[in-house]
Amino acid sequence: MFEFGFTLPSTLPGLFFLAVGLLVLWVVVSVPVYVSGELILGGKKASLGSAMGATLGGALVYVTVLYVGAILLAALLGPSAVAIALVLAIVAWLAVFRASFNTGWMAAIGIVAVAWVVLVVIDLVMTSVFGVSFPKFYPF
Repeated sequence: MFEFGFTLPSTLPGLFFLAVGLLVLWVVVSVPVYVSGELILGGKKASLGSAMGATLGGALVYVTVLYVGAILLAALLGPSAVAIALVLAIVAWLAVFRASFNTGWMAAIGIVAVAWVVLVVIDLVMTSVFGVSFPKFYPF
């Protein structure tokens, strides 16, 4: 059984607020991706829709490749399977960004890198102004 870092709500209103919260988080996290797409691509191929697709699709592909890869490779490679699955998941995540913005690998890496910087800045501003923060998403 998988363990989460939180408890899933068991009531209908709780599930509703969880769904609304996840929807709002998805939209808010898509904004830095859109901004970075505009900056990296010069506004040619970036749209909020493509940013939202990249954000949602990238997360789903990343988690799927990470867990399925780790499970399938564990029998062959043992403990190093998770590290290899992580690398495969990151490449798959970048492939989703590459396809969503119809661009090359370097531009996809640039979009992701700038999106992380913008997201950290937004997180710092939200924390200092409103006292709220995104869930911890960066390693420092």
